[in-house]
Amino acid sequence: MHFSACPHQLRRTRPKVHVPVNAEPRMSDEHFMRQAIEVALGNLGRTAPNPVVGCVIVKDGVVLARAATAPGGRPHAEEQALAGLDARGATAYVTLEPCGERSTGAASCSLRLVEAGVARVVIACEDPSPFASGQGIERLSGAGVAIDSGTLCDEAWKALEYQRWKEGVNPGCA
Repeated sequence: MHFSACPHQLRRTRPKVHVPVNAEPRMSDEHFMRQAIEVALGNLGRTAPNPVVGCVIVKDGVVLARAATAPGGRPHAEEQALAGLDARGATAYVTLEPCGERSTGAASCSLRLVEAGVARVVIACEDPSPFASGQGIERLSGAGVAIDSGTLCDEAWKALEYQRWKEGVNPGCA
């Protein structure tokens, strides 16, 4: 598991997991994360009460799917990107930590990524909500999925207005 320093990431104890040798960060991570940010920007301001999230699924350097949180907040980006896709062994690039639980009782995005066989998840920003932060990462890492967190965090945080969303979800939080 690799966590980059980002001032927006929550400070908490990280779960200890084994990161496979072939899951080390790649030079193209920033390239694909920028694509995830770009696809999310298309729905910026249209996903309340949820934050806008972008997801790009890549295997062997080829983009298999791109999706953003739908207007109204559902379906989530990861759910749409994985729909009908053989993602075994792929890498998912997501602008915000995949959810660990859904208020609707539906399968969480982290569970969907695990069930799809995604081998690695690259996350720009951890979920800023104290009610959800870390749940998705814990589920993914507990299932043996390699995690890289903090890739282009500042860029995603600013472009996708996560501070504004954080303050709306948790008034008074800095």
